[in-house]
Amino acid sequence: MAESVQSLEGLSSLKAQAVAEQPKHVQKLDAQGRAYATGKRKNAVARVWIKPGSGKIVVNTRPVEVFFARPVLRMLIQQPIVAANRSGQYDVICTVSGGGLSGQAGAVRHGISKALTYFEPDLRSPLKRGGFLTRDPRVVERKKYGRAKARRSFQFSKR
Repeated sequence: MAESVQSLEGLSSLKAQAVAEQPKHVQKLDAQGRAYATGKRKNAVARVWIKPGSGKIVVNTRPVEVFFARPVLRMLIQQPIVAANRSGQYDVICTVSGGGLSGQAGAVRHGISKALTYFEPDLRSPLKRGGFLTRDPRVVERKKYGRAKARRSFQFSKR
């Protein structure tokens, strides 16, 4: 009985050590006081900088309303900021390349999420819970030899 009590105490001390060794997320800022992150989706890559401000979002030197004309895409970009309750507190500057508009919007969303966690490490858990920090792994399947497209075969001809 005494051995089991000692082993339980030993386990609790090991648990305390494990908790102390867990990595604490630290703030990562550049010389201008901005947080930088790279977001990806499909073939699009977004480089995102976040700094405290009035809530302006600029994509490729253009306002977000001009670059992403569809309201759905603008809503997609705002999701991590709304989930973190930081609407109107950060200015976002990003450059996007590759892919189409939908992939680019997803890449910007991913980049904003990562940059928010670098600026405020405490926001990591609500953003992770919302699924904003996970890179969507779905990409277009490559075309195979002997096929018309990735999976579609050529039309069968009887004669």
